[in-house]
Amino acid sequence: MVSRENWTVFINLSWHKFIGSFHLCFVIFIVYFTPCKELTVTLREMIDLLDAEVFVGHDKLDLDITKAGCSDSMSDVQMIGQAGMLLLTGQTNPHAIQTAHNVGIAAVIIVRGKRPLSETVQLAKELQMPLLSTKYILFETAGRLYSKGVVGNVQKIE
Repeated sequence: MVSRENWTVFINLSWHKFIGSFHLCFVIFIVYFTPCKELTVTLREMIDLLDAEVFVGHDKLDLDITKAGCSDSMSDVQMIGQAGMLLLTGQTNPHAIQTAHNVGIAAVIIVRGKRPLSETVQLAKELQMPLLSTKYILFETAGRLYSKGVVGNVQKIE
């Protein structure tokens, strides 16, 4: 199989019967396909996938997420964060929510079984920032999301 953009060529080497005898032939199928839409995962789906607890944002569980980033350093979040992405972090303090809001991050998931401070939950409510928590470690959380089509917001720093 050879692919180029939206064209896929299937090359099949098979036996075909022509006028009473069999001949080995190359059969080439050329197929044009439309790329599938970008994969998204809703926060509602993430609850099941990550066995997550929702602290804030019960009204935003149908929010579609396509990209995510991971960091415990809020200065890194300010540098590489993108509007609309999901933030995975181990930080439980209000600074994480404020930074996420300033960058335009769509939602925050706290990893490693940590629970947000009450001040963090209060700020997330005020800023209407969905806030969830999972017991999975960061690596497992990212892997589970990636397996469902959520990609990193930045793959490589140049």
